[in-house]
Amino acid sequence: MSTATAPDAVIRATGISVDYQGEADTHAVRDVSLELMRGEILGIAGESGCGKSTLAYALTRLLQAPAALVGGSLEYRPADGPPVDVLALDPAELRAFRWSEIAMVFQGAMNSLNPVTRLRKQFDDIFEAHRPDMDRAARLARARELLDTVGIDPDRVMSYAHELSGGMRQRVGIAMALALDPHVIIMDEPTTALDVVVQREIIDEIKRLQAQLGLSIVFITHDLSLLLELSDRIAIMYAGEIVEIGTTDEIGQWPAHPYTSALLHSFPELEAENPDLMGIPGSPPDLRRPPAGCPFAARCPYVFDACRTIDPPLQTPRHRPASDGWLVACHLHDPELAPDGPPEALRDGLAPAAVAR
Repeated sequence: MSTATAPDAVIRATGISVDYQGEADTHAVRDVSLELMRGEILGIAGESGCGKSTLAYALTRLLQAPAALVGGSLEYRPADGPPVDVLALDPAELRAFRWSEIAMVFQGAMNSLNPVTRLRKQFDDIFEAHRPDMDRAARLARARELLDTVGIDPDRVMSYAHELSGGMRQRVGIAMALALDPHVIIMDEPTTALDVVVQREIIDEIKRLQAQLGLSIVFITHDLSLLLELSDRIAIMYAGEIVEIGTTDEIGQWPAHPYTSALLHSFPELEAENPDLMGIPGSPPDLRRPPAGCPFAARCPYVFDACRTIDPPLQTPRHRPASDGWLVACHLHDPELAPDGPPEALRDGLAPAAVAR
């Protein structure tokens, strides 16, 4: 990752590290650096337990004990005005900042609505806390406007959560995140537990809102195939680290990291007559005792000696013409450690035969 902030970066996180503290600390997020560009959708993918949600909570300063931010910096750059050191905000400043500048759609958003109060009251709670000058009529008008924005009949403002479908509840969660007109929204697996038809509706809605409102979005999911059609750029996380980041075309067509390649080939192509399902053998490492070398070494079909002892830094891939922001943490792209470069299968975006079932 470059050391200078890009002119159009709205968020820059540098060296973010989060531990779940206990008798033996779990190093859930380890030295993660990334930039969110203004007006883009940045996807973050990885299997369960890789640190995606923990990173989301760190970016919004919503971590609660035993989770603790143990390193890093977080800068927010508004379109007008000086940069904001998010980690330096005191409680009052953070309350004014959060949801007005950066909002979050939680993983369980469609089940997080209060079941015993109408939607109108739940919107009222937001405005009474953050916009105390709004009168009752203005709060109602804004709530109806927000529901309409996410494709829900404004009259539903008088409904209870149980009177809405799962997809509608998810849309309400998005509407509440939009309530204070934030510039950045972090979505933590917003399509989890929805059927594929409703997932498609939510994805289309997110695309429309992003284009209409000019939002910058971090979209977190374990479903890499979903990100390939939604995101502008994709970051792949494994064992608390970013192991690859690049444009959607780069990640989707020429994955540079063996883990990215394995993820891409773990779901079938819909148009293939006899699709081969691939698997990734083994399990992620225990983050109470992270391995000395590459965290993926024990599961990698291309592992060699250096992988077991040296943690690879993010570097430019060697197998394709790379954009400035395409980075991969893999020794196969180090000309000194791997003079011959990546294997042919990885260079050509093919499935690694060693992980085929």
